[in-house]
Amino acid sequence: MIPTEDASARKREIEDKLKQEQETLSFIRESLEKSDQLTKGMVRELISSSRLMQLENSIIPVHKQTENLQRLQENVDQTLSCLDHVISYYHVAKDTDKIIREGPAGRLDEYLACIAKIQKAVEYFQDNNPDSPELNTVKARFERGKELLEAEFRSLLTRYSKPVPPILILDAIGGDEDMEVQEDVTLEHLPEAVLQDIICISAWLLEYGRNQDFMNVYFQVRSSQLDRSIKGLKEHFRKNSATSALHSPAVQTKRKETPTKKPPKRPGTIRKAQNLLKQYSQHGLDGKKGSNLTPLEGKHLSDDKHGAAAGKDDVLDIEIDSYIHCISAFVKLAQSEYALLTEIIPEHHQKKTFDSLIQEALDNLMLEGDNIVSAARRAIMRHDYSAVLTIFPILRHLKQTKPDFDATLQGTAASTKNKLPALITSMESIGAKALEEFADSIKNDPDKEYNMPKDGTVHELTSNAILFLQQLLDFQETAGAMLASQAAVETGLFWFSESSSSASSYSSEFSRKLLSTYIYKVLGNLQLNLSNKAKVYEDPALRAVFLHNNYNYILKSLEKSELIQLVAVTHKKVEGSYRELIEQEIQNYQRSWLRVTEHLTERNIPAFQPGTKLKDKERQIIKDKFKGFNDGLEELCKIQQGWAVPDKEQRDAIRQAQKRVVSEAYRAFLQRCANISFTKNPEKYHRYSAEQVEEMIDKLFDTSA
Repeated sequence: MIPTEDASARKREIEDKLKQEQETLSFIRESLEKSDQLTKGMVRELISSSRLMQLENSIIPVHKQTENLQRLQENVDQTLSCLDHVISYYHVAKDTDKIIREGPAGRLDEYLACIAKIQKAVEYFQDNNPDSPELNTVKARFERGKELLEAEFRSLLTRYSKPVPPILILDAIGGDEDMEVQEDVTLEHLPEAVLQDIICISAWLLEYGRNQDFMNVYFQVRSSQLDRSIKGLKEHFRKNSATSALHSPAVQTKRKETPTKKPPKRPGTIRKAQNLLKQYSQHGLDGKKGSNLTPLEGKHLSDDKHGAAAGKDDVLDIEIDSYIHCISAFVKLAQSEYALLTEIIPEHHQKKTFDSLIQEALDNLMLEGDNIVSAARRAIMRHDYSAVLTIFPILRHLKQTKPDFDATLQGTAASTKNKLPALITSMESIGAKALEEFADSIKNDPDKEYNMPKDGTVHELTSNAILFLQQLLDFQETAGAMLASQAAVETGLFWFSESSSSASSYSSEFSRKLLSTYIYKVLGNLQLNLSNKAKVYEDPALRAVFLHNNYNYILKSLEKSELIQLVAVTHKKVEGSYRELIEQEIQNYQRSWLRVTEHLTERNIPAFQPGTKLKDKERQIIKDKFKGFNDGLEELCKIQQGWAVPDKEQRDAIRQAQKRVVSEAYRAFLQRCANISFTKNPEKYHRYSAEQVEEMIDKLFDTSA
């Protein structure tokens, strides 16, 4: 028998397999049903496709026929459109006639649109019917339209191009030095709307007009405005000069500056120096007490002649400022013109057009500069070396402006770029010539007796020379460069040219040494000439006073103006040399008093005891000594009272030294003769006390005493 547990397990196993078989059978049945459904659906689709094929076979011919009809319709429409387009070309001349005749003013966009239509018509007839009369008509209309565009270009430029106002130019070049921060001023030459129209016309003329005449029109109009702007600035300075001259005495008050802008400040006004040179030549130093080497300081020349001369010099000073400003204005305006030009003129024509544009204004400025050089050259021929001082501020400004000038003119013709350097070279050459001839004139100034100061004061030649040299202090680099350029020409050395930074540095040092040597040369020539001039004086004492005054004036002027530091660059002992000369001349002057003090010496005075009766010969000796002293003292005081020692410090020192020597000798003499009875009328011989003698000496060099 099978165990019960095994039978149950076997039964469960059979039941599980049966259940699995039933599930498999159910799945197969469902799959068969779905397969039948798909088969039926496929049969239905096949039947339907057959019907569609029949339908398609019947519809396709109809569709093709309709498509052909549509294509024919489109061809008809396109043909009609082309006909309309072609016909429109035949009406272009008539349709655009009114607009073309009225011109582009005020409606440039509409006008250019009409020109475009005409241009297309011309192209059509040229391609399709070149022999048609319509081609000539539209061609003529196109040319007329182009002419009117060119006319509008000229008209807009001419109508709206105005000279830049002087005040605006001064703002642009930074003419107002009172402003702490200079504003960057933009020069607007044309209204924005007008500028855009001009740019538009320029572009059209370049692309379609095939005509570059408008560029010539552009540079001609703008060139005229540039030149007028600079001339307007120059006239602005002249008017201000005239107004100043009318409302304030030129010799009593400094000219009124430009109402809104000031000319550049230059230490030591050139014209003031020239005026002083003339004043010195006519008045000399007054030699009065307290003048202290500056006798003209604070004086006002009231006569009409000097007032007129000063007024003329004042106007010339404005002319210098005007030219300097015009140079700066040219650079600034030229830069502005180039910026404007780049918006209107095509790039490959810009440099050439700009070159032509600036020529008139540049040539006028260079001509004016040449006139300044010519005037300086004529002045040198007249031996008027003060006139050449006008070149210094101008030359300095030209050299300072040259980098901006070169940058602005970059790309222009070589002849254009070389104009300013040529003017600078010309000014340096004439300046160097003036400096050298001035030095020679100091050496060779003739010894004219009538031209010598009667009181032994500072000679006109000395004051002129020092004033001239003082002006060089304000233009050390400029004057040094003049001498350096002349040295380069004479020696053929160009190693100190400004071709590199190191060379430029060495050039500056070299130029300063040249200027130092030059000043020392002038001082040497002056000293030699003064020594020769002093020989005109018959009185050795007056000769000594004259040389003392001149040497002292030179030394004090050198120290006061810092010329001494410049001379010391190459000659460090110049100050000591002048002090030695001054002391030497003081000693020479003091020798003139020996003829007074020699009567007070013990020589020839007889030996005696108090109360001893003197012999007649011995009494006469004492009388002669008193008489010789009195007469010599009176004569010297009378003569030397009219002499001049303008320097108060020196004047007092000379008096004190002389008082000490004479007073001590006189007191000693009086003490020796106090108990001697040499005359019954002692007051006849003992005229002055020691105090009175000192008072008399205190009145030396004082014409008002």
